[in-house]
Amino acid sequence: MQLQMMTWQDVDRHLEKSKAIIIPVGSTEQHGPNGLIGTDALCPQVLANGIGEETGAVIAPTLSIGMAQHHLGFSGSITLRPSTLMAVVGDVVGSLARHGFERFYFLNGHGGNIATLNAAFSEIYAEYSLGKHGGNEAGLRCKLKSWWETKAVQDLSKELFGDDEGSHATCSEVSLTYYAFPDQVRNVEMSPRRAPNGSFTDSHDYRRTFPDGRIGSAPSLATPEAGERIYKTALKDLKADYLSFAG
Repeated sequence: MQLQMMTWQDVDRHLEKSKAIIIPVGSTEQHGPNGLIGTDALCPQVLANGIGEETGAVIAPTLSIGMAQHHLGFSGSITLRPSTLMAVVGDVVGSLARHGFERFYFLNGHGGNIATLNAAFSEIYAEYSLGKHGGNEAGLRCKLKSWWETKAVQDLSKELFGDDEGSHATCSEVSLTYYAFPDQVRNVEMSPRRAPNGSFTDSHDYRRTFPDGRIGSAPSLATPEAGERIYKTALKDLKADYLSFAG
């Protein structure tokens, strides 16, 4: 169920059955020559919707802008400062907790968010421990799950793409968006076919080191058919993980 498509009375009725909610979180950043700028938000959003359809879970609006300062050398990328993202997460959780939600399953699509989201969770827990909720009753629980980190998804990505998967603008994430949005498939020649690997610091260093935006990947291999397999594999594991967390 989409939170935005519910009434407040619907939410109250849902809370009588479950106090868990899924919050997709991603980024708005370049994804190489054939990947959509919204890839990191679209992937968790599509998978969260799938979980919701199969379990009745409530899906919060996607937090679609994340911590992506290193991508600002490419047109269209948008970032929040880590402190801003932490504040946004804290306010979202605080708002929902006020209504009775207690378990917050953050389904993540962007590796650059991980450190900031974990820090945000620490701030939330500290505020709960030090504030008016300082007793020994059960408190809020937040969980961060990046959609690609299940063993089954990683094994499938290895089977489909091998070392061409890469670490940014990956074959798997581009394939997943192509499956979800088949009218957005882009056929683009890339040179070299597989981008180099390496490290970076700020956005200027990133653009110099990886001029077309990819890191270690060959996303010209991405297909909607591969995306369908990835979707079904990820959905199975993520649904089980969410249900275990939701209690």
